[in-house]
Amino acid sequence: SDAICSFVICNDSSLRSQPIIFNPDFFVEKLRHEKPEVFTELVVSNITRLIDLPGAELAQLMGEEDPKLPGANSTASGFFRSLMSLKRKEKGVVFGSPLTEEGIAQVSQLIEYLHKNLRAEGLFRVPGNSIRQQILKDALNSGTDIDLDSGEFHSNDVATLLKMFLGELPEPLLTHKHFHAHLKIADLTLFDEKGNKTSTPDKERQIEALQLLFLILPAPNRSLLKLLLDLLYQTAKKQDKNKMSAHNLALMFAPHILWPRNVTANDLQENITKLNNGVTFMIKHSQKLFKAPVYIRECARLHYLGSRAHTSKDDLDLLTSSGSKELQPLKSQKRSRLDSCHQEETQQRTEEALKELFHHVHNMPDSAKKKKLIRQFNKHPTALTPGSDVPTSPAPRRTRSRSFSGLIKRKVLGTPIILERKSRDTTPEPVRVSKENVQLLQKCGSPAHMSQAKLKSLEGQKEGSCRRMRARLLSKDSSSL
Repeated sequence: SDAICSFVICNDSSLRSQPIIFNPDFFVEKLRHEKPEVFTELVVSNITRLIDLPGAELAQLMGEEDPKLPGANSTASGFFRSLMSLKRKEKGVVFGSPLTEEGIAQVSQLIEYLHKNLRAEGLFRVPGNSIRQQILKDALNSGTDIDLDSGEFHSNDVATLLKMFLGELPEPLLTHKHFHAHLKIADLTLFDEKGNKTSTPDKERQIEALQLLFLILPAPNRSLLKLLLDLLYQTAKKQDKNKMSAHNLALMFAPHILWPRNVTANDLQENITKLNNGVTFMIKHSQKLFKAPVYIRECARLHYLGSRAHTSKDDLDLLTSSGSKELQPLKSQKRSRLDSCHQEETQQRTEEALKELFHHVHNMPDSAKKKKLIRQFNKHPTALTPGSDVPTSPAPRRTRSRSFSGLIKRKVLGTPIILERKSRDTTPEPVRVSKENVQLLQKCGSPAHMSQAKLKSLEGQKEGSCRRMRARLLSKDSSSL
């Protein structure tokens, strides 16, 4: 229990960039190790909510009574039962002994090797060589290192030996106490609109019940079951090569991991189909079965971090629904604070980037491109704030021409030149309109309502006035000269 709660502060800089692994079942495992009675009561109360267990079967599940198994009082097939019990009396360090961590470490070598050889046709169905199997069995019992990749053993030898190990355990991997619970889980079906049971399995409730049931398995059984179901799941995914579907694998392993010991097929009778279908379901959904349900995680977390009493799923739903209204304003306030902080941070980054860009443009050599970029900055003074930080050098003003031709241009074409210069600036000044043009506009109205004849007459009047103005200017200049 101390090892679960301890943590290490890593000072190695090379490992700080590694992702942090968060275990969502941390408090579940902590509660299981520190307070097993509280943990078992919590899990079993939720199991009884899903399946109907009478008093005797519930007492067997809790370990308060010895499990009553099929065929225990029957005198039939006594020869086969005595033969099977004699086989299990030959106990070794691994085979025939109760499940231990040492035994799991030895058997995990077989599982790792089979993960690399899943394409063998008829895997777990085709028996291997008995002599090679005995050599491998003796090596595992003695604890010696085995090189399975040397080519001395075939994948069928290893697969058969794995089944043999499971079959020689004193009790099945799923334990005798859980036998009746598995039969009840297989009967979980959906209800129709009228509340009557249908023949369609209720997969969600079956997964939830198996999750709870696996939580109260002994730790070595749960560890090996996870390794085994993951292997069978990967084997079924390669059924196009090995011809072993999930159902075929269930037929091979149900007698070893679920059937009670010292029973025959006649003892089980109609339950054989349920047991085989149950193992098939475990193989297909093995990736979901070893996660604690959400409400179990919440109850375990509240046990250590809160003062709320342990409750079942139904009670937890009521508590969360009643407290959700109070939490809504707090959540909205927190969300608004996060949004405002995010906006301020984004605005600050944008301003810093614009300042850097403006400094870069300001330090560029004088060119047409630099002037164009500065004009673009000046077009948006509100958005581009850095303009106030860095003073811009004023552009040199052009000296007016005092020649005779320049005087004529300013007098005659003054308005177009002024308009052209003003359009280049960011803050255009109002265009000056002469008194004659105002009078013409008032007489003629808006340009949209003018006729073509009026436009031509106006153009002619303007050209005539221009000619007269040029003549006057030329006469004045010549007289002055």
